[in-house]
Amino acid sequence: MTQTTKHKRWHLAHGRHLDLGPKAVVMGVLNVTPDSFSDGGKFEAVESAVEQAGRMVSEGADIVDVGGESTRPGAESVTALEEQRRVLPVIEALAAEGACLVSVDTYREETARLAVKAGAHIVNDVWGLQRERGIAKVAAEAGAGLVIMHTGRDREKLSDIIADELIFLSRSLEIAEAAGIDRSHIVLDPGFGFAKDANENLDLMARFSELHAFALPLLVGTSRKRFIGHLTGREPDERDAGTAATSVILRLKGADLFRVHNVAMNVDALAFADAMLARQEPEER
Repeated sequence: MTQTTKHKRWHLAHGRHLDLGPKAVVMGVLNVTPDSFSDGGKFEAVESAVEQAGRMVSEGADIVDVGGESTRPGAESVTALEEQRRVLPVIEALAAEGACLVSVDTYREETARLAVKAGAHIVNDVWGLQRERGIAKVAAEAGAGLVIMHTGRDREKLSDIIADELIFLSRSLEIAEAAGIDRSHIVLDPGFGFAKDANENLDLMARFSELHAFALPLLVGTSRKRFIGHLTGREPDERDAGTAATSVILRLKGADLFRVHNVAMNVDALAFADAMLARQEPEER
């Protein structure tokens, strides 16, 4: 069953905003790392990173998400200084161009602070404010957009996937509220692939509509994830068609934003999902 789209305004840093609703929003993945699972080492140089961002924007990305530490299972941690060395020059360059909204993919308080100062509009925390809680204060003070992601890493999960989502994300929202972050700045991400096996990811897709209980916009990041390879038998750089299929399914279930590597393919696929939603909405109102 499809979900009707509702208009929501996502408030971001530097006086910007993004209207969510009738059109899916695409966030392009820009990993300035040597070891990310599908594109590590391709965009470490500032010039190549900026060029890739330009390609993604030309293909329809509204946001470019810049990350300086791989979050793949088993990846080695980097220092905060190394993460900042990687991401800050790229964020500064993208902000100076002004062609897109810029997100920083980090869980570190100081990296987030410096990134917003460099021009980032959004803080994307894969630990849902529960690794370095000071990051919530950074987002509040800057008026940044905030992506709060669910993860099952380094803790005991509940057996029911949605129950675990609800408990974890509710705790994150309590941290955000305590820091003074208005809900109009918050987007939730259920964290596909983060300490979830193939069956759990599929269950999360099947029951995705239950996450609307939070009454907040939802971002999904299924792009090239292992569970797509489990179903298709394809390697990471061959999983874009499978990713686009998940994007359409999740759009019809009410997701608002899509974090992807292959922007063009997902923009095209989501155009059809948006067209179906637009045609079915009058019947459901």
